[in-house]
Amino acid sequence: LKNYNAFIKVLVVVPKKAVMESWLAELMKMSLTNKLIDHIEFTTYLSLNKKDPSEYDIVYLDECHSLLESHEDFLSQFDGKILGLTGTPPKSTYSEKYRMVQKYCPIKYEFSVDQATDNSILNDYQIVVHYVSLSKLKSHKKKSKKGGFWYTSEKNDYDYFTARVQEANTPKQKAHASIMRMRSLMDYGTKEDYVKSFLNSINSKCIIFANTQKQADRMCAHSYHSKNPNSDYNLELFSDGRIDKLSCVLQLSEGISIPNLRQGVIMHAYGNERKTSQRIGRLLRLNPTETATCHILCYKDTVDELWVQNALANFDSSKIKYLNL
Repeated sequence: LKNYNAFIKVLVVVPKKAVMESWLAELMKMSLTNKLIDHIEFTTYLSLNKKDPSEYDIVYLDECHSLLESHEDFLSQFDGKILGLTGTPPKSTYSEKYRMVQKYCPIKYEFSVDQATDNSILNDYQIVVHYVSLSKLKSHKKKSKKGGFWYTSEKNDYDYFTARVQEANTPKQKAHASIMRMRSLMDYGTKEDYVKSFLNSINSKCIIFANTQKQADRMCAHSYHSKNPNSDYNLELFSDGRIDKLSCVLQLSEGISIPNLRQGVIMHAYGNERKTSQRIGRLLRLNPTETATCHILCYKDTVDELWVQNALANFDSSKIKYLNL
């Protein structure tokens, strides 16, 4: 509104088309649709270079951490105003996303989740970290090099990969062993069994962020991911309240808002604050007087504890509860 004139033209760049609907919904809430919609165009980052930079006065980069050097073709020729928006600015000074954000929309203003909660812009939240122990039963199925199968325990399997990390002689070997250990932790069934048991006690709308598409299909009767042909319909059922449980993977990490979403489950924190923040962010769309609960699963006495600690470093510690199971 501050920049409005009868001839202004604005380009909103979004990570995927579904995010456009969120922008339109917010315009409608503020009763601005009729006045502004004719002045706004939407595009995705994938299609940004197809636009003519000379046509626009302002460019809004939603989730601007999605910028890549391939977007230089458009941005280097654009001479209007740019506003970048992100809850998770890139931190690695060596990444192209960091360089692009610094060049075209460096951080000038910060407003944290807790500031927004304190100012009744976002609803309040609580985070519950559920510590679960690795199973010592020999029930974890492994493939043998000869094509057969054998069984070990989650604990023994984790100890094996941890030893490989510690014994690595080069940074490359250590990185590879660390990735293999992370994949193994994501494959263990203890978290999955635990979540299935306590989901029955949740009576409000709840989203489950699974590690893989196969796990998402196992966790709930309804799932949302790229290989599920019923994904859009399942999301519609979940959004309008006809179902109250939905499992997904990364696709719902940003952009899409779910009405009345009061609880969420994060199966794996990765030690990546961006992914965790985006997933918790799905729960911050309630009325400011309400409180959402995020459940995070953590394997006790493993590197998973460090990942969860790193992922929650920017959240209010007084709103985090730890359960030892």
